[in-house]
Amino acid sequence: MDQTFSLESFYKAYETETKEMVINGRKFDILLPKYLDRFINAHDVMNGFPLWAKIWQASWVLAGYLAEMPVAAEKNFLEIGGGAGLVSIVAASFGHRITMTEYSPDALQFARANALINKCSQLNIQELDWNHPRPMGQFDTIVASEVSYREEDIQPLRMLFKNLLKTGGEVILAGEMRKLSKDVYKAFEIMFDIRVLKKTLRSDSEEIKVFIFRMKMKGKQ
Repeated sequence: MDQTFSLESFYKAYETETKEMVINGRKFDILLPKYLDRFINAHDVMNGFPLWAKIWQASWVLAGYLAEMPVAAEKNFLEIGGGAGLVSIVAASFGHRITMTEYSPDALQFARANALINKCSQLNIQELDWNHPRPMGQFDTIVASEVSYREEDIQPLRMLFKNLLKTGGEVILAGEMRKLSKDVYKAFEIMFDIRVLKKTLRSDSEEIKVFIFRMKMKGKQ
């Protein structure tokens, strides 16, 4: 955790609302922006749109999936595109050793605040740019939810996985199946052996299918 960060300064800088979530029987309070206007470029809405500023269903599913995984104290997890921090906070709370990363400075601030209010101050939160990654060592497991929105991210992600994943390691991705998602996973098939699991979220008004992709790098067993 950044030692210069404080909740007092965070609350002065941002207007927030709280989303309460129960995952595997444990309650988490996640702060999110109350308004999105300040994070959106009015002249180019889709460039840099704050996708981090909501809890995606896939993040909820991935958090629950990691909470159910057996804890191996010797294994290091890395989350990329961690948004406001839900997945890593849940994983750390259930005993996993995880580093959360994000590129957006605002998202990083929300993640730090959420780690503190959920009594997870030990969570390692760092900035990471997929296109210009700095050395971080290697990890046993890399996790992410809803990272496959842009075709131009495919190659940076492949290089990121290649460089940051330990031999014998695994990538776990969660997301809804959109057209671009299919193209992304087809591209990943070149370098990974992939197993697919499906989780279905149901409410009175809708049914959402979230897919979990467990990927082992070919030739890196």
